[in-house]
Amino acid sequence: MPGRSGYAGVGRDRVFRAVADPVRRAILDQLRAGPRPVHDIAREFPISRPAISRHLRVLRAAHLLSEQRQGRERLYRYEPTPLIALDDWLERHRTSLRRALARLKTHVEKDPSGEEAPDDRAHRSHD
Repeated sequence: MPGRSGYAGVGRDRVFRAVADPVRRAILDQLRAGPRPVHDIAREFPISRPAISRHLRVLRAAHLLSEQRQGRERLYRYEPTPLIALDDWLERHRTSLRRALARLKTHVEKDPSGEEAPDDRAHRSHD
């Protein structure tokens, strides 16, 4: 089922796996400010350059990054579109949670006889 954007090119699971890693999320956060070359990205992390390259490869495979050659450098650009599928999935769960919380609120606000608690009725009449 496509999301709001109609984006169906990458499976949601691949995107979930890509953003599951804290280093990859940090890379995406960096790139929100604009495209950067790999050496700038790598400088921010206490891990090896090959490890950063592996993270970039996973993000590219999930279409969360694009790569552009500029002279001898490769610039990486954040591509947020695949996250729409994740947001659609999460929204369904948010909706279910809101319904469950509303039911709980209704239940908690009733006294054991099934009526609203007197304090609630008095408070509501003053609103």
